[in-house]
Amino acid sequence: MNGRLTTHVLDLSCGLPAQGVRIELFRITTEEGSVKLAESITNTDGRLDAPLLTGNGMLNGFYELLFHVGDYYRSRSDEWSGPMFLEEVPIRFSIANSQDHYHVPLLVAPGGYSTYRGS
Repeated sequence: MNGRLTTHVLDLSCGLPAQGVRIELFRITTEEGSVKLAESITNTDGRLDAPLLTGNGMLNGFYELLFHVGDYYRSRSDEWSGPMFLEEVPIRFSIANSQDHYHVPLLVAPGGYSTYRGS
């Protein structure tokens, strides 16, 4: 079995998948600092059309997912035209077994968020 990294975003303020959230993936190393590996946008189900990492791309180490939630909320309503309390949500995590499935969902609202290691 090859490992993979996936994510999805749920908008808790309306109880629906968050469509159109831009997500960036970075690998964090002491030698290179943050290196951008991928960028994608959530689909109508709040998911990405493909895993962010798979197979040989899955390396043990430290990573960061950066969710651009401020842009998402501003695109949904004129009510949120200025700066948001949460502009970006960074989630730093580690991959310890490159053969595992790492699923890192984001549950977000304009004033807070939560995450966990899903399945």
